[in-house]
Amino acid sequence: MGEPAGAAAGQGTVDAARVVGVDLGGTKIAAALVAEDGTCGEVRTVPTPGAEGPEALLAAVTDLVRDVLAGDGRLAAVRGGERATSGDRLPLGGGRSVAVGIGAAGAIDRDQGVVVSSTDTLAGWAGTPVAARLRDALGVPVAVLNDVDAHALGEARHGAAAGAGSALVVAAGTGIGAAVVLDGDVLPGAHHMAGEMGHLPVPGAEGLFCACGREGHLEAIASGVGLAHLYAALTTDALTSREIVALADRGDAAAQETVRRSATALGRGLAGVVTVLDPEVLLLTGGLAEAGDLWWSSVEAALRADLVDHLADIPLRLGALGPRAAIVGAAEAARDLLAVPMPTPSTPPTPSTPPTPSTPPTPSTPPTPSTPPTPSTPPTPSTPPTTPPATPPSLPPAT
Repeated sequence: MGEPAGAAAGQGTVDAARVVGVDLGGTKIAAALVAEDGTCGEVRTVPTPGAEGPEALLAAVTDLVRDVLAGDGRLAAVRGGERATSGDRLPLGGGRSVAVGIGAAGAIDRDQGVVVSSTDTLAGWAGTPVAARLRDALGVPVAVLNDVDAHALGEARHGAAAGAGSALVVAAGTGIGAAVVLDGDVLPGAHHMAGEMGHLPVPGAEGLFCACGREGHLEAIASGVGLAHLYAALTTDALTSREIVALADRGDAAAQETVRRSATALGRGLAGVVTVLDPEVLLLTGGLAEAGDLWWSSVEAALRADLVDHLADIPLRLGALGPRAAIVGAAEAARDLLAVPMPTPSTPPTPSTPPTPSTPPTPSTPPTPSTPPTPSTPPTPSTPPTTPPATPPSLPPAT
């Protein structure tokens, strides 16, 4: 089996900041206070109301977080058809900083805290603005990331990949999920899908259908569901992956062949991704990673057989945090929010005193209109002379 590394999660004293990690899964929601060293307080769980839609999911998470912070034991489970209310509970912070991290199924836009895409397991989940809605409900900073990314972040900071500059963390359980860790944080990818190797086409998966509806993907043969489908194809018997592994442990030939083929497909898929990424450490987690020596030896043999010599000695480790890894990683994402200083709003400049408007010039007194000239008295017509005109000269007498 791969080498375990890192410290397992356990009971611890939470630090001055109260940080809650939440693992929102398809069947249950688990939450706990998480200390700076990665240790968890009591993990509380409630059933996931996945078929009831986003409103019910967000209400369940809100109530559970309040219960964890209050520590009063009143879980937000459905009792007698009524959901417990939280209006009378203690203040969230108790005078200390509080933040909440959510690891949730689906492709998550981590910057915006929005579900980009999701399967039908959580009805109507795609498009839900999880961070904004929970921030409004709880009044505290909320970080949201994919559940496998949360799992990887927990292992990278406090588990089997702690101290590694880079790691590929693969969760093999009901499905196949993976995340790429670089310098202690998870790479999201341009479309929030970095590391999703479950949808790689692999040899051996021909004729088997993935949950995405396509044939021949890694998840169709290497996941717990894929293992059960492969066994049914080989035997026509319908058993769960847990039952098949138990049969293999007891020496059942068909069960052993199923486990070997499923694990070999995973090993070959891992070799392809390791060749592309060249991580410092390869980590396997999830329920199938605990399936026993036959499963683990088959994965490792196929992995190392397909790797070039220069990569063939990559450390292959078993996750250290177990089912609490996603809770720890979600809390780490929330703690990162608290570590970022809030920008201090700049003091708005004191508005300059507007210049006193100059006194408008006193309008000059309009000139007094000149008195129109007195019209001159028309000249008195001259008096005709009173002297009678001169007597005209006498004509000389005719001769």
